[in-house]
Amino acid sequence: MRRFIAPLVMVGLLVSCGSDSADVVETQAPMTDAPTSEAPAVELQDIVTIASGNEDFSTLVAAVGAAGLVETLQGEGPFTVFAPTNAAFAALPAGLVDKLLLPENKDLLVKILTYHVVGAKLISAEVMAGEVPSVEGQNITVTTEGGVKVNGANVVAVDIEASNGVIHVIDAVILPPDVDVSAL
Repeated sequence: MRRFIAPLVMVGLLVSCGSDSADVVETQAPMTDAPTSEAPAVELQDIVTIASGNEDFSTLVAAVGAAGLVETLQGEGPFTVFAPTNAAFAALPAGLVDKLLLPENKDLLVKILTYHVVGAKLISAEVMAGEVPSVEGQNITVTTEGGVKVNGANVVAVDIEASNGVIHVIDAVILPPDVDVSAL
């Protein structure tokens, strides 16, 4: 697997947990099950749950639901999702998103959404310029000159960890090379 030449700027979810050592009270009595000083593990959520909890992905979440991909993206993975924001969907031609969400366009919607997914977990430190195969079957072109881009869409946030992969936020909807949405 190729590794990205220029690492993406790390943006992640900061989770703090644990206890302040000043709060620890020592006891003289022997203990058979000594407590550990490790913080409890934070359980990660799946990709769909994370996206559903962020207003900036409401259009993406609606599209994933209309395409019948919720269970897939809640599955074991691992997946890397290049997730377009609501603004990215809003930049599409007027009325296109509504047309894509219609049941008769489900196959096209699935094709577009799965083009945003890689069937492996690619964290930003592993990203290199080149071709990356999408779940849809065609390659996504990654460039690193002037910032990291996927098919021309800017990667604006990276490494949102999920239990079944990782999300990288992009500022445009990317289309497979053989998709012409002007026909809708």
